[in-house]
Amino acid sequence: MTDPTPWPWAGQGLTAIICDLDGVVTDTAAVHSSAWKNLFDGVLRARAEQTGEPFVPFTPDDYLQHVDGKPRYDGVRTFLASRGITLPEGTPDDSPDEQTVCGLGNRKNLEFNEVIRRDGVTVFDGAVTVIRRLRAEGMRAAVVSSSKNCGPVLASAGLTDLFEAQVDGISAVEKGLPGKPAPDTFIEGARMVGATPAESIMVEDAIVGVQAGRAGGFGLVIGIDRGLGEAALLENGAHIVVKDLGDFLRDA
Repeated sequence: MTDPTPWPWAGQGLTAIICDLDGVVTDTAAVHSSAWKNLFDGVLRARAEQTGEPFVPFTPDDYLQHVDGKPRYDGVRTFLASRGITLPEGTPDDSPDEQTVCGLGNRKNLEFNEVIRRDGVTVFDGAVTVIRRLRAEGMRAAVVSSSKNCGPVLASAGLTDLFEAQVDGISAVEKGLPGKPAPDTFIEGARMVGATPAESIMVEDAIVGVQAGRAGGFGLVIGIDRGLGEAALLENGAHIVVKDLGDFLRDA
């Protein structure tokens, strides 16, 4: 009898799948990108008015190069540095009105959550189907997200039962785990479901994510191409690149 699910990685001793959330399971990456643009365009426009410099808006390339996949405050700091802007660091308790790295990050978070409350969460159904099938076959599953909104996003999408373990921006801070491109959060996700990186599939759509997969020695790093391009993901650490995790259903 033919194996009903001849996954491309069958027989490689892989026992767990560790997934990024935004851009892999949910389309919240688009919401994040929009929220970042609204934030930074406001900052850049105000700065242009104060200095007389031309207003150069935040672009999709800025999002991919400086913000995508990074913890929120790291994204603020990295993008501002790319424009030669330095702000005080502040603290996570800063008001969203504060002109600090943390204040701007908190302002972006308010905007993101408002969109989620208003519009809900779009799910990549093929990815959910793949993860559920793999779990039914005995594979363990964890979700890793640099966002502190991982839990609310999963709840809004009706996916609280999809993963056995979760590492997010809150638990990463509590455990002292550095964000991507460091692999620590993904290694922790694998550990939480009883697997080593070498025994785990790691799925990411960001450059810093596949870099983390390579640095962490994951057995299989799957890159999801949401616009970065296959070549960029392969060059930075992906072993396989697909447009969506659901593409494997067609192969099977």
